[in-house]
Amino acid sequence: MTSNPRIADDIPVALREAPPAASKPKVKPIALISGLTALGVVALGAGVLVALQLQRSQPSTATAVANPTAPTSQATNSPTPKTSPAAADTILGHFRYKEAPLSELAAIVSDGSIKLRKSAAQAYREMEAAAQKDGVSLVPISGFRSLTDQDYLFFGKKAERGQVATERAKVSAPPGYSEHHTGYALDLGDGSVPAANLSPTFENTPAYKWLQANAAFYSFEMSFPKNNNQGVSYEPWHWRYVGDRDSLETFYKARQAK
Repeated sequence: MTSNPRIADDIPVALREAPPAASKPKVKPIALISGLTALGVVALGAGVLVALQLQRSQPSTATAVANPTAPTSQATNSPTPKTSPAAADTILGHFRYKEAPLSELAAIVSDGSIKLRKSAAQAYREMEAAAQKDGVSLVPISGFRSLTDQDYLFFGKKAERGQVATERAKVSAPPGYSEHHTGYALDLGDGSVPAANLSPTFENTPAYKWLQANAAFYSFEMSFPKNNNQGVSYEPWHWRYVGDRDSLETFYKARQAK
């Protein structure tokens, strides 16, 4: 039995139910040729129908060649948007940072009020001594800050000055998002030009010019140069230490995920 009833129905009944050979009349050659021709036409038509059905059930050759890995299902293959790990762990342009353990801090001023991580503190002392030999007075203004300290600097000052969060974030990070939490960042001034402390005019001081030329030798770099990608205001006085594995990963690992 044929697998396609439509093909069987296209064959004339006379050809499917022929009488026994003993009673078959003689067939003239012309009639025989005509019958065979008709049978060939029917078979050809049936073959065309099968080919069309197979063509509709399979993807086109051109598509398969252009995209050999494309799935044959009808499902939509639109890419799913992904959220960058870095973008998910930032707020108002600032990255999240862990608070340094107090046991990892060391003082960089005589009264102990300003501290850095031990590795950063050692590097800073060497840098300050080198600057002093060159007649430049580097003065630490701020180092490690706790979450409590940063909470006041962001929310307290924001309220006092009537600033919105986006405006305040340009000059101060929210608590939990300040480089100062790491113990690797500090603000520097010039002992000979105190009026320039924490001001863009610090870039005109001998201290800043010395830092530009020498800070890299002690693994310090400026965190927020002009037109930085984080959108933070230009802070020529804010520098961070990147001289060991932990400090380097702290400041750069998240940025690589963007």
